[in-house]
Amino acid sequence: MKKTAFSNKHTAQGARMVPFAGFLMPVEYTGVMDEHRNVRKRVGVFDVSHMGEFWCKGPKAFSLVQRLTSNDLARLQDGMVQYTCFPNGRGGIVDDLLVYRFGPEEYLLVVNAANIEKDWKWVNDQNSVGAELINASAETSQLAVQGPLAANVLQKLTPVDMAGLKYYTFVVGELAGVKDVIISATGYTGAGGFELYFPNEYAGKIWDAVFEAGKEEGIKPAGLAARDTLRLEMGFCLYGNDIDDTTSPLEAGLGWITRFVEGNDFIDREFLEKQKKEGVKRKLVGFELLERGIPRQHYPIMDASGKQVGEVTSGTMSPMLNKGIGMGYVDTPNASPGTRLFIQVRNKSLEAEVVKMPFYKAE
Repeated sequence: MKKTAFSNKHTAQGARMVPFAGFLMPVEYTGVMDEHRNVRKRVGVFDVSHMGEFWCKGPKAFSLVQRLTSNDLARLQDGMVQYTCFPNGRGGIVDDLLVYRFGPEEYLLVVNAANIEKDWKWVNDQNSVGAELINASAETSQLAVQGPLAANVLQKLTPVDMAGLKYYTFVVGELAGVKDVIISATGYTGAGGFELYFPNEYAGKIWDAVFEAGKEEGIKPAGLAARDTLRLEMGFCLYGNDIDDTTSPLEAGLGWITRFVEGNDFIDREFLEKQKKEGVKRKLVGFELLERGIPRQHYPIMDASGKQVGEVTSGTMSPMLNKGIGMGYVDTPNASPGTRLFIQVRNKSLEAEVVKMPFYKAE
């Protein structure tokens, strides 16, 4: 079981540690409700060092990443970040990821922890153009400082104008006395905030500085459980739950990162264009329970006649809405907002309604 450079910090703060994607990771500290609400209202810190980081460099870097990803890389300028996915050549998704543009011949690909080996093999297998590839996952630490007060906290540690850093942009700057930290206005919570990338050797220094700077703002560490409830309130997909090698980006509601523009000859373009034209047979939807209960992955989704029309992919009790929420694939006729569905929770059938996501909208 691998450990991140922050492992001792987690155990010192009493975190409950669990195996996740080959790493020993903190699932919670003070409890998921407390950590979740603290991120929504103040500021929380997640160790996301288990994520994968691949550099793609050289004259052929653009053509490789453009071919590998469904979004249009040509839309990126230096200092911009793009959410995208790797189509798998069979209509499914290898992984979803972030692409950072450092220059026309230098990109950073940030992939999911559980998929690092699979993604690394995929990227190398597709690299027929001879782009330079570097897997920096093992030596890179990453912290997600999330919440409405995140900019206040980090501004105490850097000359970078944190409030002026636009969503899905990044800079490389000094933070807590450490040079060349990647400071990115991204995150997986919908609460605002930043993600920081730096070499493992500076992990302790940066962790201590961030928590010292955030005392006044009520900063707290947060674990994987709160990360999951926060992303679900926003309707963000989780690989392995809501998207995988069997789901197309169009079925998953990711048409907005699947760009059929001139010159963007990405893997599966022809298949996905045909699917868009003909329409999908199932769609990923968000739903809210109208009765008390918690939907869980793999629970059947039924229509009013009792026929199964889908399956839950993610579900939880929303800490902010205090009701059961979830996502799942349903037959397209049952995908419209307002549609009444029934979630089979053990031996009960709980009424639910299809709703537009995000479930939670910040005040």
